[in-house]
Amino acid sequence: MSEPSRVAGLVWNDGHPQLEWSATTPRTPLHLGDHVTFGIGADRQCLGIWRNSKRLGCPTRTPLAAKAHGPLCPECQTMDRSNSIAADTRLDDPREFAVYLAHHGSRVKIGITAADRGIARLLEQGALSSAFLSSGTLAAARRVEKLFTSAFGVTDRVMSPTKRTARLSPPTAAERVTDLQALADNVSAIDWPDGQTLRTLDVIDHSPTYGLPADGIQPAHALTALAPYDVVSGRLACHIARDLYLETPQGLVIADTQLLSGWPLTQLDASSAFTARTEPIAAPVLPQDALF
Repeated sequence: MSEPSRVAGLVWNDGHPQLEWSATTPRTPLHLGDHVTFGIGADRQCLGIWRNSKRLGCPTRTPLAAKAHGPLCPECQTMDRSNSIAADTRLDDPREFAVYLAHHGSRVKIGITAADRGIARLLEQGALSSAFLSSGTLAAARRVEKLFTSAFGVTDRVMSPTKRTARLSPPTAAERVTDLQALADNVSAIDWPDGQTLRTLDVIDHSPTYGLPADGIQPAHALTALAPYDVVSGRLACHIARDLYLETPQGLVIADTQLLSGWPLTQLDASSAFTARTEPIAAPVLPQDALF
């Protein structure tokens, strides 16, 4: 291959995580228990944006900083958000959209996903448990989202550090069901908009899919900025959202795959030693926040 295939990020397909590439290389599936070993290439570049199921490469192949979280330069980020459901710049999408509730430990989030994606969006976000509230038009879905955030103080965004802290000692699956059911029961208190039809609440526990133990997972180190020709290697103990938890000789390492995006990767022998830079993770001292 004349141009090296660069990793674009981690995607969830049919309930399984896969590394997606910038070129036409087939996605690389990741399985719990497998030994993951990648050699980092010589440089990191912006990968460009998706339009109509095709990747439009960055016209300048802008170099990316080693600590950048994501595969896009600032110019491509602007282009990406100019045609985005999440950024409210594409409100005329005729597809069916579902409103969901996602439990992230100390936070419950409300959000929107295309109905035909099923639970993929929830797995991408690392929800510990989730349930679909309703489905219908995009405009009505946005209205439901805003009603819940204003009436009940439910957030539409949970930051990654909050999610990762919740995984250290998550609420039980039963507690998460109770919280989501209690919130869903509040629909009678709001002026429900036309265009979204309520669904029977069915709470899904995602922790078995991730390999997340019921008593939580506590990494000792975190991957920091990569450098050319580093090696990332370890047994995959847990994969949740975009994070890989790797068992290594130095302990359990959490690797944010957004730090991999834009780098060309080479699959190496499992005996290759982990050489990428990590930093120790301090034990948390703050209790989880109250949900409501």
